[in-house]
Amino acid sequence: MVKLICFLRRKEGLTSEEFHRHWTENHGPLIKSLPDLARHIVRYEQHRRVAGTEDLGTEDYDGVTIQWFDRLDDFLAFVGEPDYDRYIYPDEEKFLDRKSLVWMMTEEPTVVIDGPTSG
Repeated sequence: MVKLICFLRRKEGLTSEEFHRHWTENHGPLIKSLPDLARHIVRYEQHRRVAGTEDLGTEDYDGVTIQWFDRLDDFLAFVGEPDYDRYIYPDEEKFLDRKSLVWMMTEEPTVVIDGPTSG
C-alpha cells in the first residue's frame, strides 16, 4: 500500500467555506463518479483543519488529502487517465492554489504507538 499525502491551500479569492464546500461537495464526488479514475484508488480521505487552530501548525493550509493506492503504479495510472486531464485537473484549478501544494508518496508506516499507552 502507498499513500499520497498532500497539504492543500485554497485558491486566492476563495473563503475557507467556499474551498471546503467545493472540495467535499464537488471534487470528491467527481472523482468517485468517474469509474476510470475511482478504480485506481483504495481509499480517499479529506482532512479539514480543526476550527480555531489557524495559528497552530503551518499557516495558510486548509486541509490534507490522503489517497491510498495498492501500488505506486496505480497512482501513476490514476494521474495518467484521460479523465484526470479532462475533469480533475480543471476542477482543481477552481479551488486549489496548485503552486503551493506540498505532497509526497509514502510507503507503509512504521507504527510507534498503536492505541492508548499507560503512563
